[in-house]
Amino acid sequence: MSSKRDYYDILGIPKNAEKDAIKAAYRKLALQYHPDRNKSSDAEEKFKEISEAYAILSDDTKKAQYDRFGHAGIDGRYTQEDIFRGANFDEVFRDLGFGFGGFSDLFEGFFRGFGGGSRGPSRGSDLRYDMDLTLEDVVKGLTSSIEVPRTEKCGTCGGNGAQPGTSPKKCPRCGGAGQVQNVRSAGFARFVTVQTCGACGGRGSLIDRPCQKCRGSGVEKRLRTISVNVPPGVDEGFSLRLRGQGDAGLEGSVPGDLYVVTHVKRHPVFRRDEDDLIVQKTISFPEAALGCEITVPTISGEAVVNIPPATKSGSVFRLKGKGVPHINGYGKGDELVVVHIDVPSKLTSRQKDLLKDLAKEFGAEDGLKKGFLKK
Repeated sequence: MSSKRDYYDILGIPKNAEKDAIKAAYRKLALQYHPDRNKSSDAEEKFKEISEAYAILSDDTKKAQYDRFGHAGIDGRYTQEDIFRGANFDEVFRDLGFGFGGFSDLFEGFFRGFGGGSRGPSRGSDLRYDMDLTLEDVVKGLTSSIEVPRTEKCGTCGGNGAQPGTSPKKCPRCGGAGQVQNVRSAGFARFVTVQTCGACGGRGSLIDRPCQKCRGSGVEKRLRTISVNVPPGVDEGFSLRLRGQGDAGLEGSVPGDLYVVTHVKRHPVFRRDEDDLIVQKTISFPEAALGCEITVPTISGEAVVNIPPATKSGSVFRLKGKGVPHINGYGKGDELVVVHIDVPSKLTSRQKDLLKDLAKEFGAEDGLKKGFLKK
């Protein structure tokens, strides 16, 4: 379970808050905790926390994912950059009467301490792996090994890109940062412009004699077997984030992440509705009229359902806890048994006579379609 605070609690709003209320709550807290206005030691962390909450709750897709799966639906699906991408910070801050230089500068602030600094070599690329699951896998959970082609640190040069026996030299232009940046201030707002160093291409170093194995890149392609733990309750399109299992970063920087995206095969018996399972069951008219017991399939075996007398077609019977586990908490969904009454397409002579008598008993003989019982 995630130790993060609830996003609604962070902004101090109820779970049914409208967009305007979400924006207003964030507006108030942004004024209070922006590090250029609040110099307390925890202001920067609080500002990042409330900004993350706003980024999720102001985005319809991310909010729906969070409402259903909690933090597991966010941390497993989005990178830190993806969380903030798309949030309309500019509009909020423009309404407040001051600017933050657009989303890119705000994002730089989050991960540069709001004061610039070097980022160094770029992290490795994120990778995606699509995994097919059965409904049974979803209910029980699954541990599986997958093979992922990815770049890893070169075994010959140790990842520095230089021929063994030599070493890279620090780039004199960027001082090893890999980037050149300019910082300017306007009031209490700080604007950061960052560019990749043109001399070293962002590496932060220069190589006189490149490694022959990796040709100076510091990485090589390999097929890696990785174990994946799929928790019970995942749904179609759910993304599992495996930190550090993506492509290697340059010159010892952090590797990217691997995102395992789940795809659930269609089941021949059950249809899933969030965490409930739906099964269709057909019974005869006498069973519906008189009541009966029927055996229905569940994802873990069979169960008996009592059908009361006078059951109508389309009636739904609920089997508690026979559905899919909740991914963001304890318990399971239910199984919903939808009952349909079978109307036979062919009748024997005796069956026709019995239906005639039954129609008389109900006073419905005149309502029968002429010719139906004569056929």
